[in-house]
Amino acid sequence: MIEVYTDGASSGNPGPSGAGVYIKAQGDVKELSFVLGVMSNHEAEFHAVLKALGVCISHFPGEILSFRSDSKLVVDAVDTGFIKNPVYKPLLAAINDKASQFPYFFIKWIPEKQNPNADRLARQAIMRE
Repeated sequence: MIEVYTDGASSGNPGPSGAGVYIKAQGDVKELSFVLGVMSNHEAEFHAVLKALGVCISHFPGEILSFRSDSKLVVDAVDTGFIKNPVYKPLLAAINDKASQFPYFFIKWIPEKQNPNADRLARQAIMRE
């Protein structure tokens, strides 16, 4: 099973944004940081999950994925398959499409304090922008 921690951050809302992805896989750790451009914090959270899924498609095809995020909005949307805000609908659809390429995809909400690595990586991306 691949453990994936994601976080999105923005400096301002909207503002320069970044995504952090921290992956524990087969005794190894991957730390990835992505500059996202200007968007809201919630959009950055969705994009962080999308970026992580893209990495998993490339590096861990066919694996069981266990994602963790401190964004209740994203976790609830993925769990229920529903989001009200039209801005997030295509992002949720893209997450569902990518997640369907794996035999099992789980996502769980965790408190922010349990997500320090992904948070650090998201903030690094903002600093690079």
